[in-house]
Amino acid sequence: MQKLPPISHPEKLGAPTSPPPYLSLSNIFNSFSSISNGVSFASGGAGILDGSSSKPLQECLSLNKQIEYYSAVYGDIVQQLGNNGSQVYLSKSLFALVIGSNDILGYFKPNSKLRSQISPENFIDNLILTLKGQLQRLYNLGARKMATVGVGPIGCCPAQRNQNNTGNCNQETNYWSQKYNEGLLSLLRGMKAQYQNFHFSFFHNYDAVLDFIENPAAHGFKEVKAACCGLGKFNAKVACLPISTYCSNRKDHVFWDLYHPTETVSHMLTDAFFDGSEPLVTPINIRQLLAM
Repeated sequence: MQKLPPISHPEKLGAPTSPPPYLSLSNIFNSFSSISNGVSFASGGAGILDGSSSKPLQECLSLNKQIEYYSAVYGDIVQQLGNNGSQVYLSKSLFALVIGSNDILGYFKPNSKLRSQISPENFIDNLILTLKGQLQRLYNLGARKMATVGVGPIGCCPAQRNQNNTGNCNQETNYWSQKYNEGLLSLLRGMKAQYQNFHFSFFHNYDAVLDFIENPAAHGFKEVKAACCGLGKFNAKVACLPISTYCSNRKDHVFWDLYHPTETVSHMLTDAFFDGSEPLVTPINIRQLLAM
């Protein structure tokens, strides 16, 4: 459960600040008000699979660990509100899920050991199968409204372009990113068919970001290949560090660093997810989801 545009821009939800990180809260349940506006279990670099994080990010919390922490929160909510009260409370809550990019990036990184052990097709199938169990656990723990974001065109991020002699997008990575998105959307539709009280909003992040890249002028962008912050080719040889160079205008860049979009892009994606319509959101947007 990672950073979702509406969570990184809490004003869209009418909140003054983002939900506090779970691990930053001590004696969290001494006061129910401390969690009544939400809790963030997000962890940068996390993946669906426990071993997806690269060495510099091994301290991050995998999705399984995040769900484990949420399970503790769920237990205390039930203790505070009772079974019926907690069900009503959680049925009105928004569960934000943004996951998968780090798993795919790890698989397609140079000299990936995992890639020598398993085919891309089997890898994506394994991701979806694992995620299916994780989504079921969340449902069993009261999740009824889920806002979910598909992965973007990962092969077009500066880090992937830097690995390509032509500087073009890595089409293989993009292909399997799309396959992951198809699998995720299928999972959500399957849960909706199985449980009448389960509702979701899926944001087609891949299509939205690819449109920025392929039609930059229409959206006010000038630079779609290079990161705003970094060093080397496409500012992707070295990550965004204090020694890095910065672009003169981050608002005309699609990418901030090796992997992540700029704040301008993030705001645009947020607006589309919150108030947009097909084909960018399926089957409803976040505003409609919250109103249910």
